[in-house]
Amino acid sequence: MMLWAVVAFLMFGLLPFVYEFLQGDESMARAQPKTELGERIYRENCAACHGEKGDGNGPEAQKLKTKPRDFTSGIFKFRSTPSGSLPLDSDLMRTVTRGVRGTSMLAQLQLSEEERRSVVQYLETFSPRFKNQKPAKPVSISSRPHEGKEIIALGETLYKDAGCVSCHGPKGNGDGSSAEGLKDSWGFPIRPTDLTVKPFKSGPEPQDLYRTLSTGLDGTPMPSYFNALTPRERWSLVSYILSIATKEKPREMMGLVGEEVDGMRIDMRAAMAGMMGGRGMIGRGGGMMNRNMQERKKDMGR
Repeated sequence: MMLWAVVAFLMFGLLPFVYEFLQGDESMARAQPKTELGERIYRENCAACHGEKGDGNGPEAQKLKTKPRDFTSGIFKFRSTPSGSLPLDSDLMRTVTRGVRGTSMLAQLQLSEEERRSVVQYLETFSPRFKNQKPAKPVSISSRPHEGKEIIALGETLYKDAGCVSCHGPKGNGDGSSAEGLKDSWGFPIRPTDLTVKPFKSGPEPQDLYRTLSTGLDGTPMPSYFNALTPRERWSLVSYILSIATKEKPREMMGLVGEEVDGMRIDMRAAMAGMMGGRGMIGRGGGMMNRNMQERKKDMGR
């Protein structure tokens, strides 16, 4: 109840008094050079988890089970580019805009599109890879074939033959024989996804799953199947995974799941610390809390 009291006060009690100030802040944001704007937005909205140096070691990071991304490595899970490649700006923009379900990385819809693009450009300054390399061409997403029993059966066979069982388990519960002791590229323990439970981190659409199978998740044991499986086979595997994803993660306030609740608390603290600058929950466009709730409702409707 105390949490909701703070939320209500921030959303309704203070808004009339800061509205004019926020409008002035928006004008200043538009006038700032993108590098300065991106750095400011990063420090106010991202550094608490990702760290001032972008190394994933912010003051909130140790409290989180799913560790924030270390931008200095230039390794990113969610991309449209082949395994080992840098992501496109649009890939990073997608993550910033949509967030990563089940983790503390919430959709940053309190930020304008310009602010999100600026912060994407800024976070790329943390790794020399972005100066020395260019992203490869994105992996194409072919048209999804008509779904039926035959394609799901093929997907089930491929699930076993392609080795998915060893990590994700015979029924997709994330309890395969190789699941214990897995670590990511930064040395943190990592568990295979329970494929029977939605929402998935990669996104709510079948195309998101297809993209993950095609690109792999760099920095994790999840490989790319771009060369191992044909487009039709990858779509068959997607169909099978969706057929066993019959459960939903427990939802808490505002439809949040898992560590999203921790992310909300972190964003609330950031908002309270810098709310006179128009950040966080009471920012323009309805505020972080209201707009994230709208996104959760859309996701629940899928």
